[in-house]
Amino acid sequence: MNLSSGIVTKPSNLHLPTHYLMSSIQYSTSHLQRCTTSSNYNSSFKTITSSKRIEQYPPVSKAGIKDWDGLLDPLDDRLRSEILRYGKFVEAAYCCFDFDTSSLGYATCRYPRESMLSECDLATSGYKVTRNLHATCGAARLPAWTEDRVPRWAATRSAWVGYVAVCTDKCEIARLGRRDVVVAYRGTATCAEWLENMRVALTRLPDDMAHGDRESMVQSGFLSMYTAREGTRRSLQDSIREEIGKILEKYADEPISITVTGHSLGAALAALTAYDIAGEFKHAPLVTVLSFGGPRIGNKNFRSQLEKIGTKVLRIVNSDDPITKVPGFVINEEECRRSKGGEEKKAAAAAAEGMWNWVQKRVEETQWVYAEIGKELRLSSRDCPHLSNGGVATCHDLKTYLQLVDSFVSSNCPLRATAKKVLSRAHHQQQDKQQEILCG
Repeated sequence: MNLSSGIVTKPSNLHLPTHYLMSSIQYSTSHLQRCTTSSNYNSSFKTITSSKRIEQYPPVSKAGIKDWDGLLDPLDDRLRSEILRYGKFVEAAYCCFDFDTSSLGYATCRYPRESMLSECDLATSGYKVTRNLHATCGAARLPAWTEDRVPRWAATRSAWVGYVAVCTDKCEIARLGRRDVVVAYRGTATCAEWLENMRVALTRLPDDMAHGDRESMVQSGFLSMYTAREGTRRSLQDSIREEIGKILEKYADEPISITVTGHSLGAALAALTAYDIAGEFKHAPLVTVLSFGGPRIGNKNFRSQLEKIGTKVLRIVNSDDPITKVPGFVINEEECRRSKGGEEKKAAAAAAEGMWNWVQKRVEETQWVYAEIGKELRLSSRDCPHLSNGGVATCHDLKTYLQLVDSFVSSNCPLRATAKKVLSRAHHQQQDKQQEILCG
């Protein structure tokens, strides 16, 4: 029986009982039926409390220990559920932000800390917000001549950017096997943040973040937002270190995991946050990054340091989203070396290697050579009919990412809808075949 082509071959064992033949036909399509479960991703966020489901739904951080090997293609349903669950925390960061430029509370959090999650449909998540996070755009300033020509909101340099939440529900802690800490970030919202996004030259990490590697470099604007202070307001880095320190001290006798998640600019801040936590705290717990539509953030040394300190990164990427392809460019060293004569004679290969190293050094001096970090789950809007004609904004939107994650099956069968069509066609073929068997 070939379901992929929609062709059902004629059974040769027609002497078998009819009920046996029908059961065999039904069993052969069970793998496709697993691809066509409910596509309403909101149902994935309900707190799971039964002991059976505790075994079925391991946390993202636990799966990340082995770099999600064997779970991404095809996408494991348990991992899908966890990705969507953390995506809901990022949605909450957007929901809480005051986008109203006419409001006195512009660029702040709209809700009290105690009710934030309940206001964003996460009342049953089992988490409690412990800290609001603010980021300051240190170097991104509007030109002096614009001071009297632009509204007040356009000059806002410090803004609410996310929050820290700790799992407090006993059932959820049991399901995860540890107390989970979530750090969630929204994407770009203010004028100053857009200006920081455009400061794309790589810059060296400060001494307290370099961990002895002076060659680790990250995008200038992202680093500025993470480390800059304004007046009495502490930097995002200060807030993170203080809050995580308190949490680790409070729950010192418990297993803890830290999951840092964000979208767009928030994805870049998530990578910096995870890097800083893992390097700053001795005996730091497992730190995992789950990013949606994030831009590139650092060079190959930064990537190596992330791997060295044990930070796991899973990047959810829409191949039709241009934001994931900037800033700078990436050099594939292995490809370049093969093209430079790696399979030729030894002397020619050595010469090509030397030439490549020289070219790479010159290019890296431009401070525009980035490196992709972590593991990638690559999706595509083009595989989804109602998203395929969307523009850049649609491709980059967080809701698009969550819809794609919810629908994705594998690279060979991109969407559950595709599986449904194959299953439907096979089902009709099976009905015809069953009728033929029954009628002789």
